[in-house]
Amino acid sequence: MTRLTSLAGLPETVGQPGYDRDALRPGIVHFGLGAFHRAHQAVATEQALAAAGGNWGITGVNLRSRDTEERMAPQNGLYTLLVRGPGGTSARVIGCILGVKTARDDVAAVLALLEDPGTRIVSLTVTEKAYGRDAATGGLDLAHPAIAHDLAHPEAPSGVVGFLVEGLARRRAAGLAPFTPLCCDNLPDNGHVLERLVLDFARRRDPGLAEWIAANVPFPSTMVDRITPAATEATLADAAALIGVEDAAAIETEPFTQWVIEDRFATGRPAWEAAEGVIFTDDVAPFEKMKLRMLNGSHSLIAYAGALAGLEHVFDVMEDPALAPMVRAHMAAAAATLEPLPGMDYAAYADALARRFSNRAIRHRTLQIAMDGTQKLPQRLTWPALEALQAGQPVGSFAFAVAAWMHFVEQAVAAARPLDDPQAGALAACVARVDGGSAEAMVAALSAPPGLMPPALRDNAVWTEACARALALLRAEGPRAAAVAMPLH
Repeated sequence: MTRLTSLAGLPETVGQPGYDRDALRPGIVHFGLGAFHRAHQAVATEQALAAAGGNWGITGVNLRSRDTEERMAPQNGLYTLLVRGPGGTSARVIGCILGVKTARDDVAAVLALLEDPGTRIVSLTVTEKAYGRDAATGGLDLAHPAIAHDLAHPEAPSGVVGFLVEGLARRRAAGLAPFTPLCCDNLPDNGHVLERLVLDFARRRDPGLAEWIAANVPFPSTMVDRITPAATEATLADAAALIGVEDAAAIETEPFTQWVIEDRFATGRPAWEAAEGVIFTDDVAPFEKMKLRMLNGSHSLIAYAGALAGLEHVFDVMEDPALAPMVRAHMAAAAATLEPLPGMDYAAYADALARRFSNRAIRHRTLQIAMDGTQKLPQRLTWPALEALQAGQPVGSFAFAVAAWMHFVEQAVAAARPLDDPQAGALAACVARVDGGSAEAMVAALSAPPGLMPPALRDNAVWTEACARALALLRAEGPRAAAVAMPLH
């Protein structure tokens, strides 16, 4: 079978770009060209181009991994998006990605993209750990390898903050308008988080540059919601069957999509309002908090409890008679920490989440979600737990989820399995210090990593007792019996 390299000859049943791809010019550089971006922001850009045109083609950049470039470059940036729903799977070939680069192979080429006047937006989905953020202070982590390297060698950056600052420095020196950095990662208040990191880095390099960035560069916040599992051989096989040619870059996702964006851009943007699920607003925070706490928090509970129970996929957990009620209870507990949001019914949102999580066509692996726990738990579980505690609301499901993470960690360390977490070494040391001790001791040890828990939560006896009770149940009875026995109040 031949490989996807053009739009010629595709079946009529396959969706195709609704614009002249040959005439399209790049306007967006995107760092982190994984499946998530290609299932979400790139699709919204594809729809915006079909509706209103404009030179908003995307050049994708991965910092280190060559895998995406090796898959997409031979296909001229084309790839298949499979949307898997209860009624079947549809295929669409996406055309708005015009080029793919790997930064470590050609730093100069990436910097040239950032300096190009045609680049007006630089978007990012690089995961939380790539920003070099100190979890305890919220500022730069000067010990982060990329931050340390880039401060020492600003003209040859290796990390996203270093690339952004060097790119903006070059535009300032050339008298060009800035691009708009657009963070799309699951960080609370992500625009302001990125702004703080960029300004902190710039001040250490050149205070005048920092002043120029502060005066001229907007950092819009965003909230992105679309479940996108890692592609598998089945993904590639199904794509080939539907489009009639091989596609090494095919991805899959669910029907639901939502992207909430703060409408602040320095030099324009695509007509994303024409895309499915896009909402422009002056305040992203309520949407972001809802998603992080109800969807992502429940996902973390599912990931750790499911992995402990030997369940491979999210839908397996949602079909488990012992674990599924705990997931629904957590959605309700998370919703109770939220302020009312006009037009939003949190109970209906929870019902929709349960349906999405139960979609058997989306094979989202629990171990994929379980990655980087120390980066994800604060915004998903521990800070919301503190708010719930302070408001006199139930914290049992929060404690169960955090204890499930702790048990997941201690089991991995005991079995010498690698932990996919930026603080893996510190976590292993915490477990080793307790060395099979009491649940109370393990809770204390694994609550210690900087930034994981607010001090007011870590030092609260009600919370620590609830976590220790959950961990003791998980150790003695396993996740199913523990979920049934765990008091939720």
